[in-house]
Amino acid sequence: MKRFKIFSALQGVAFLAALELAGAATVPNKIVISYASLNERGAGALLVARDQGFFRKYDLDVNLIYMRNAAVALSALSAGEAQFYSGSANGSILGAIANGLDLAFIAGLANKLNGTIVSSPAIQSPADLKGKNIGIQSIGGGVWMITQLVLEHWGLDPKRDGINLRIVGDESVMVQSLMLGSIDATYAGYAYANMLKKQGFRVMADLTKLGVPFQSTAISARRSYLSANPAIAEKVIRALSEAIEFIQRPGNKAAVVRTLTKNLQIVRPEDAEEGYEVIRNVYERRLFPNVEGINNAIRLLGLGNEKIRQLKAVNVIEDSIVRKLDKEGFFQ
Repeated sequence: MKRFKIFSALQGVAFLAALELAGAATVPNKIVISYASLNERGAGALLVARDQGFFRKYDLDVNLIYMRNAAVALSALSAGEAQFYSGSANGSILGAIANGLDLAFIAGLANKLNGTIVSSPAIQSPADLKGKNIGIQSIGGGVWMITQLVLEHWGLDPKRDGINLRIVGDESVMVQSLMLGSIDATYAGYAYANMLKKQGFRVMADLTKLGVPFQSTAISARRSYLSANPAIAEKVIRALSEAIEFIQRPGNKAAVVRTLTKNLQIVRPEDAEEGYEVIRNVYERRLFPNVEGINNAIRLLGLGNEKIRQLKAVNVIEDSIVRKLDKEGFFQ
C-alpha cells in the first residue's frame, strides 16, 4: 500500500509538470512591431494581421506601435524596445546600417512606388511645381524618398527648380497642410487622396503607374535578434503573408475597410475603399525584399552620404526565412 501511494504521488507530480510544460508552450511570444507610415500601404497588413487574429494564430502577442518617424522607430529597435520595424528603404534605416547597426531587411511587402502626389487645383502639370512647396514627413524618410524619386522621374530637381521640400509632420498633417494652403503639393495614400479629390484637389499621379522600383514597405530586424529568435521572425512573416492573402480576397473588402477606417483617422468608410482596392494589388504574395528597389534608394541617398554609397542591397538583405517559406510552397 505504501509503495502504491508513493507511485501515485510520483504520477501526480509528473502530471502537474506535464501540465506546466504544456501551458508554457502556449504562452504567446510578446513582441513589438513599430511603424512610421500612417497610411494603408505602410500599416494595412500589420493592422489586418492583428484585427483578424493572424498574429494570435502563430502564438504572437504583438503590440503595434506607431512612431512619428523612422528615426524614432529605429531607436526603439536599437534599444531592444521593439523587435521589428515596418517601413521603407529610407535614409534612417540605410544610415543606421551604414553606421554599424546590425539591421537587415527580412521581407518585402510592397516593392514599387505607390500612393499618390496630390496638389492644389492651381498645379496643372509637374512643371508647375517649380518654385513651390511640397510637404514631407522628414528629410531622408520614406515620403522624402518617394517625392525625390517622383520628381526625378518627372525631370525635376529641387535645388535647380527651386522646389522647397517642407517638413510638416506625418501624413495626416501633410494632408491638413495642403487643405490649409500651407503647401502646394504632397504625397498622400489612396484613402487620403480620394478624400482630397472630392474637395477639389488634383491627383497628379498614381505612383504605381510610374513603374519606379522602390522598397516602399519592408519588415526589418536586427541580425542579432534574428539569430536568437528565428522561429519568432518566421511566425511574423507567416502572419503577414496570411494577412495579405486575406486583403486580396474580394469577399473580405468590408472587414479590411473597417480596419483602415478605424486606425488611419479616416472619417468616412467610403474614403478608405479606394485605398483598399489599390493595396490589394500593391502588396506582394512572395515576400522577397526587392534588390533593385533598395539599390534605387542607396543610389539616391548615396549622393550626399559616402557611407550609404558604399552599401549594396544584397548585403542589407537577410531573406533566408522567405526563401525557406517559398521552397515549402507557403506563398502559393
